[in-house]
Amino acid sequence: MKIQRVRGTRDFYPEDMAIQSWIADAWRRVSLRNGFLQYDGPILETMDLYRAKSGDEIVGQLFRIDSRSGEELAIRPEMTPTLARMINAKVQSLPRPIKWFGIGPFYRGERPQRGRSREFLQWNVDVVGTDDLLADAECIFVAVDLLREIGLGPEDVVVWINDRRLMAAVFGELGIPESRHLAAYALVDKADRMERAKLAAVWAESLGDVAGFEAIEPLLAVESLEALRSCDHSVMRTPTVTKWLAELESLFLVLQDFGITEFCDFKMTIVRGLAYYTGCVFEAFDRQGKLRAVLGGGRYDNLLRALGGPDLSGVGFGMGDPVVLELLRELNRLPDPHAALDVFVVAADDESASTAVRLVADLRGRGVRTDFAYRRQAVAKQFKAASARGAERCVIVGTETRERDTVTIKDMSTGAQTQRPMVAFLADPLASIPPSQNP
Repeated sequence: MKIQRVRGTRDFYPEDMAIQSWIADAWRRVSLRNGFLQYDGPILETMDLYRAKSGDEIVGQLFRIDSRSGEELAIRPEMTPTLARMINAKVQSLPRPIKWFGIGPFYRGERPQRGRSREFLQWNVDVVGTDDLLADAECIFVAVDLLREIGLGPEDVVVWINDRRLMAAVFGELGIPESRHLAAYALVDKADRMERAKLAAVWAESLGDVAGFEAIEPLLAVESLEALRSCDHSVMRTPTVTKWLAELESLFLVLQDFGITEFCDFKMTIVRGLAYYTGCVFEAFDRQGKLRAVLGGGRYDNLLRALGGPDLSGVGFGMGDPVVLELLRELNRLPDPHAALDVFVVAADDESASTAVRLVADLRGRGVRTDFAYRRQAVAKQFKAASARGAERCVIVGTETRERDTVTIKDMSTGAQTQRPMVAFLADPLASIPPSQNP
């Protein structure tokens, strides 16, 4: 019987693992240089944690486990609730602001599709303990820093930004009561993925008794800060809306100081589907609009308190590996997945086999990525194996090594060769090979 992998999961062959490790290394590198500390939590949490704060959308996607002791458990679909729980447990001893990042696997029981799977690796970045918009701006900066780190520019990606407080003010001016704002957010969040006629019908069914779709439809087309400022919709001139518009403009001024405004702009339909967001929200998309969001996040002012902790504000975002790797693949920007070697040790004859093994062990002990052929083969075949492994150079041990303690080094990209005493080679195994030495 042939057993298939579970639908929506992934097998990671070495070349796939190399790519995922590459993106995880970039996440870690960017986080550390921006002053964030790494953390992690358990892969299992109680269902109550997600019922409390993630909203119906996430709860409906959970992989649920009923333990033998009767506990209702879930495999984590996101990290922010775990972050809140962990901070609450030690909040008095943690310095403020709390700047943490995490990298780990997550699982959602949803329909697999392009750029979205049931399992994914995700990077989470959060700042907790301050309501200063500098924290919002810094999170957006870290997101852009990563995009640049992996070779994406403003011509490739855009970070769309909005503010739930602005949207709440708009909803209020349209006559939508606060008790029904979550329903309005959910529909606005789907506006870019749903045909207008269907969206209008769903809106009429859900909110038509308090606000007609025609009242909000013109606002859904606003896709720049300039267009927002000049929008002639009546709600944009009301005091509550202008207050939060000014706050949003202040955020963009800080983003200008960070030097990333070329990546950022406003979009009315960015509200985020999760229930706990309360302020600035943002999502990054490819400029062509072909894929799902590359990353998304925002401010959550009430999450820690709702889970039994203090009244601490937070802001953060998450980036999963499926969409960003799909985008890089689309743009032909993925790195070479083949694990490169620094050195491939070639035994020129049977008498040199033992010397070759000792040299391999010595080089590996010095941190040099080194491999060799198990079987005794002709030198040409060993060169071919080295090339297949992406080796930068071959080190050939043979008669000269036994007689004069000398090795021959071959640059695999140019074919240049040179000889060095073994002692000199081991002192600098990765020294460049002069092109003039090419035979």
